Amino acid sequence: MELIFLGTSAGVPTRTRNVTAILLDLQHPTRGGLWLFDCGEGTQHQLLSTAYHPGKLDKIFITHLHGDHLFGLPGLLCSRSMAGNANPLTIYGPAGIAEFVETTLRLSGSWTDYPLEVVEITGGLVFDDGDHKVIAGPLNHPVECYGYRIEEHDKPGALNAAALIADGVKPGPLFQRLKQGESVTLEDGRVVNGQAYLSAPQPGKTLAIFGDTAPCAAALQLARGVDVMVHEATLEAAMEEKANSRGHSSTRQAAQLAREAKVGKLIVTHVSSRYDARGCERLLAECREVFSGCELAEDFTQVSV
Repeated sequence: MELIFLGTSAGVPTRTRNVTAILLDLQHPTRGGLWLFDCGEGTQHQLLSTAYHPGKLDKIFITHLHGDHLFGLPGLLCSRSMAGNANPLTIYGPAGIAEFVETTLRLSGSWTDYPLEVVEITGGLVFDDGDHKVIAGPLNHPVECYGYRIEEHDKPGALNAAALIADGVKPGPLFQRLKQGESVTLEDGRVVNGQAYLSAPQPGKTLAIFGDTAPCAAALQLARGVDVMVHEATLEAAMEEKANSRGHSSTRQAAQLAREAKVGKLIVTHVSSRYDARGCERLLAECREVFSGCELAEDFTQVSV
């Protein structure tokens, strides 16, 4: 999986940072999969600077209904339709997301020429397609807000073809069934259990993408043990009280969660517009004092999961 940060600023855009939007390329070998997490104003413009096309999007996950996470959605939906794209799209988000989409399209005289489904979530399992599952967890923000945990299902172990051949099983269509762990009956009547010829399953990747939040108990469960955690760090540690009063986290608090949850890597984003490049270096240093495996995302930063 690959993360592409399209916007990393909190509240308002700056000269170098757009507001929040994150692409996730699942890189599925057969059916692709391109997901978007939040869609701040100007997201479709940011997409133009990447190799990705809006028509490839099949899921959009909205964390909450504040404008810097949402105001780019109507334009993106309409542009996707005007391009003649017919691929279906599903939007997930908190209560009110359906009304927002329906109202903006209706009042602007707009529509979509592709199947569009809007699903309002309440936490827990959002969906599971057999390859990936997404779990939503409630966060601590002035409006209803969620974080998302993405889990890739474990992949079957490799098939030991050499051992099968040595045991008299001829290569062919049966190998595919054996790779799925099935038992097959050979022409001579022997029953071969595919599980006996598979190596250990390959653990799937895990990822947590947080919406805006002050520290909360649910965050630990959402992030526990993930390979990569994406978390806001709106303000520096010295302004922690101000951050928390507005439903945000400081650098130190994001890093403390990463350490407690034992994540593999922390990517901080959603940086206040008060910080220039030098200020961002200071924010990153504060995070690394608590959790060394941390990076601060800039627009168009790419991170492999």
